[in-house]
Amino acid sequence: MTTLLAISFTSIYRGAIGMATLVLLAWIFSRNRNKIDWVLVAKGLLIQLVFAILVLKVDFVANGFDFVGRVFEKVISFTQAGTMFLFGSYVSGEIESPLINFAIMVLPTVIFFSALTSLFYYWGILQKIVFAFAWLMKKAMKLSGAESLAAAGNIFLGQTEAPLLVKPYLNKMTNSEMMCLMSGGMATIAGGVLAAYIGFLGGDDPIERVKFAKHLLAASVMSAPAAIVAAKMLVPETEDIDENLVISNDKIGANALEAITNGTSDGIRLAVNVGGMLLVFTALMTMGNYLLFKVGDWSSLNEIIAANTSFKELSFELVFGYIGAPIVWLMGVCKEDMFLVGQLLGEKTILNEFLAYGSLGEMKTAGLFHEEKSIVMATYFLCGFANFASIGIQIGGIGALAPDKKTTLAKFGFLALLGGTLASLLTAVIVGMLL
Repeated sequence: MTTLLAISFTSIYRGAIGMATLVLLAWIFSRNRNKIDWVLVAKGLLIQLVFAILVLKVDFVANGFDFVGRVFEKVISFTQAGTMFLFGSYVSGEIESPLINFAIMVLPTVIFFSALTSLFYYWGILQKIVFAFAWLMKKAMKLSGAESLAAAGNIFLGQTEAPLLVKPYLNKMTNSEMMCLMSGGMATIAGGVLAAYIGFLGGDDPIERVKFAKHLLAASVMSAPAAIVAAKMLVPETEDIDENLVISNDKIGANALEAITNGTSDGIRLAVNVGGMLLVFTALMTMGNYLLFKVGDWSSLNEIIAANTSFKELSFELVFGYIGAPIVWLMGVCKEDMFLVGQLLGEKTILNEFLAYGSLGEMKTAGLFHEEKSIVMATYFLCGFANFASIGIQIGGIGALAPDKKTTLAKFGFLALLGGTLASLLTAVIVGMLL
């Protein structure tokens, strides 16, 4: 594996091609091309570029993110005390199973982070951080107060939790504001699952966990303005907007103890949901691959594939790889890694990001990548909830808060998926230009 190099002309022009392609796709699928605010688009892309340069190339900013990464790594290590108490005999090495290791060592961090997030929300700490980000985006990109808060909230909260910050505004949101809310939810992640991703990629190595915590945090922050760019191109604003910037004062508990309890309960539901999804999708992938293997065996395709490709047989990994390869090559991924990274893009979009991060972790451990740049870029574009299941999650979750907007949510579901995907890819492209 080659090491990360300084900025090269090749990286810049490959990234420029990728960025132009993604912007062109947003323009093609736009509902009102004549109303696209190109100044806002340029500002959003510039904010991403500046942030990427600061995180990757400016020492004191990079050190700051490293510090935050170390905080996350330390908090994850705290979770292990409770994990050892409950599952000591399993994690002592008697049972060697990736699924058991994931269930026992990673899912508890989701529960703990959920409780911690709820406590910070109750104390008002999270709202102040969100307000600061929202104020910056509102001033820089001339957004409404509601969509600024939602975009900033999505950096830290999930796609059904962030709308709580703007609950009073939801039923009055314009179509463009609603698209911005939905795309932001698709393009970013929640604090609870961030810990799970760190576990996937960093494993038991504290240094690797800090490294990927830094990248994952940067990815979620960078994808917020990217989601705004994608949303405002797909559904440009044509109505008057409310510029007031006021966070909802709704509490998630009567006191700190209830907030922790509620957060723990939410975390348990999330952890069970994540574990269940991984179990089911892994089983479905295995069943599908068995059927494809049989088709390849009967048709002699397996022999042709093994002789002419890096894959051994007809499989979903091959299908995803070949569909995604042209896209990720345009983004700047080298030709040696484009089928692996293309596979990850397919897994994330069709299935979910949890399965894709699991695959990325396995590929990384096996040393399959030619360039570390490919691993870093994959880390960035996988960092979001943009998959088909999220359409239903948003319709149900946001629709419960704003019943009058259920029709809009259903109408924009696939468009929001496209917006979230384009945003994550834009983030990865810009990072790739600097590697």
